[in-house]
Amino acid sequence: MASVMLSGTQNLTLFTNRTPKGLGFTSSNLHSKTHPNLRFIAPITRTTLNCRTIVPKCSISSSRPTSQPRFIQHKKEAFWFYRFLSIVYDHIINPGHWTEDMRDDALEPADLNDRNMLVVDVGGGTGFTTLGIVKHVDAKNVTILDQSPHQLAKAKQKEPLKDCKIVEGDAEDLPFRTDYADRYVSAGSIEYWPDPQRGIKEAYRVLKLGGKACLIGPVHPTFWLSRFFADVWMLFPKEEEYIEWFEKAGFKNVELKRIGPKWYRGVRRHGLIMGCSVTGVKPASGDSPLQLGPKEEDVEKPVKPLVFLTRFALGVLAAAWFVLVPIYMWLKDQVVPKGQPI
Repeated sequence: MASVMLSGTQNLTLFTNRTPKGLGFTSSNLHSKTHPNLRFIAPITRTTLNCRTIVPKCSISSSRPTSQPRFIQHKKEAFWFYRFLSIVYDHIINPGHWTEDMRDDALEPADLNDRNMLVVDVGGGTGFTTLGIVKHVDAKNVTILDQSPHQLAKAKQKEPLKDCKIVEGDAEDLPFRTDYADRYVSAGSIEYWPDPQRGIKEAYRVLKLGGKACLIGPVHPTFWLSRFFADVWMLFPKEEEYIEWFEKAGFKNVELKRIGPKWYRGVRRHGLIMGCSVTGVKPASGDSPLQLGPKEEDVEKPVKPLVFLTRFALGVLAAAWFVLVPIYMWLKDQVVPKGQPI
């Protein structure tokens, strides 16, 4: 069973305690039409979005192949993308997609309730998410991991993070022992993983018994142009895919909470680079029960320069679109009267 609870106009939580045959979402758009195979129950709270409890009655399609073409798909390409983006990341990208109130809201389900717990922030980048973590956990107990030394250099410059451990590493092959951490956090990283299931399996492995993973990432657009740019650029998972990956890895008590900038007023048709916070609890010690084959991407494999530059340029074009979308939504929020859908 899956149930939906709303907290504010843009925050939605999905709860599930078993492997879903379908979560009932055909899109991530709160204004989409009712799916004919879903049964709706009375609203559980007052909201302009008229959110309702949803009981799924249909099967979801299997996850999209991890080999789906993306312009910035390979870790090597993402490395160079962030080599330049790190310069303006905190000042240009975060204000439109990943604000402080969104960060605090997204981290709330992680239950960072003990200053002595060990936390790994995977794909921590410039440390923006880590700043939210160290509000609740002593910095000396937090490890920031990222493949980009340029991003990590920005994190090192932040005074509240000076006692954090800084590690260069791969989210799909974490340099931590099994049953190591109390909490696993990853924000804005999954979209660059060639194999998201492998990354979530690693999250399970490094957690202690009863530890909790919190993965914050994008959601798939339904508007055709946003969907085009998302699908050819990087991974924008559907909400049910997050749930599926967590439960296949072995996590229990899986929850998905919708997040988004206030000025979107809950609109999700353009997708969100930070659109949901997914959590799950590790029910048993040891590695994940899920068995996987070799990695999707060999980072040692040589890349053809012309192909690399072409993909990189097209990826930058797609990225520019998602810089413009929050500006467009902010302008609509200023123009359209409050209380009306935008």
